Amino acid sequence: MNFNEYPIDSLMYITNRPEIVFTHGKGSWLYDNNGKRYLDFIQGWAVNCLGHCNDGMIEALNQQAKLLINPSPAFYNEPMAKLAGLLTQHSCFDKVFFANSGAEANEGAIKLARKWGRKFKDGAFEIITFDHSFHGRTLATMSASGKPGWDTIYAPQVPGFPKADLNDIASVEKLINAKTVAVMLEPIQGEGGVIPATREFMQQLRELTKQHNILLIVDEVQSGCGRAGTLFAYQLSGIEPDIMTLGKGIGGGVPLAALLSKAEIAVFEAGDQGGTYNGNPLMTAVGYSVISQLTAPGFLEGVRSRGEYLRTKLLELSEERGFKGERGEGLLRALLLGKDIGYQIVEKARDMQPDGVLLNAARPNLLRFMPALNVTTGEIDQMLAMLRSVLDSL
Repeated sequence: MNFNEYPIDSLMYITNRPEIVFTHGKGSWLYDNNGKRYLDFIQGWAVNCLGHCNDGMIEALNQQAKLLINPSPAFYNEPMAKLAGLLTQHSCFDKVFFANSGAEANEGAIKLARKWGRKFKDGAFEIITFDHSFHGRTLATMSASGKPGWDTIYAPQVPGFPKADLNDIASVEKLINAKTVAVMLEPIQGEGGVIPATREFMQQLRELTKQHNILLIVDEVQSGCGRAGTLFAYQLSGIEPDIMTLGKGIGGGVPLAALLSKAEIAVFEAGDQGGTYNGNPLMTAVGYSVISQLTAPGFLEGVRSRGEYLRTKLLELSEERGFKGERGEGLLRALLLGKDIGYQIVEKARDMQPDGVLLNAARPNLLRFMPALNVTTGEIDQMLAMLRSVLDSL
């Protein structure tokens, strides 16, 4: 089908999109309306943790669709309860609230922290966040984010989000005052350019927040659900946060997110929090399949092994081409180009013939890699061969 035959004019403009329409996918490969295939190292921005059209997810979706799709969040349903149990079993948290997107989960975390502050800290409401952070696209989560320029797009911002510098504990400490209720961070700043919080910084942050009786919130929308090589990225540092948010990978491609907390922090009262589709059985049935696959024996060990393989190969490429190295955890990694050619590489890689490769430049001077967690080493090698071809053409 010709691209011009699609009614794209009916879609509201929000970003520049290439003139292709994706029609189907399997595993690490996507196919467009012309039959061209693309090796996908974006996977919906770290969403499709098990690749496209994972068999277990499809089976869960089909089975649940025949049983119950939407009973209302005012009632319990079986997949909701099973997934909540699985998440608490494999984390340090006791309570789960399901949402539809990472931004919604983060909005819930902000509300929960402020509610806790009202009950236990004399109305404290400020949440310290970090420069270059990304927490979502609602007004509150944009205000919490440290993305340059976001303070003016929809001004005025929601107040109460002073910004510290990642991996600088002194910059956090100087912002703490009587109004401070929490510190919120991504263990790996994904949109900021794949910048991990160091193990030492995470441990210092946990100690500092305990010392001042304030909450520690980890936004694991991008870094959670196996992406960092552990089920959750906070586990890399051996700490226990008070609140965690999940999105992207938890649904493996369906709209699902979660807000988790320790029992003593779960202070919502009737009517404080909700949503039409929260805990929807169709979505949570898929989430249960996803988390079950991620926690199956050997799976996360495989993620760590493939992450190390990708790291080694990116370092080889960096040395070969005079780039500036790489960074990341697990299968969330960045190649530091040292010059602003990222966007050029992304376009040329997509437009390659006969096959394209889908890459992302979170910043103009780097490439971000977010493949399926079950990507093969052969597919990693294939991506790198295609990337070398693109670099040769620049």
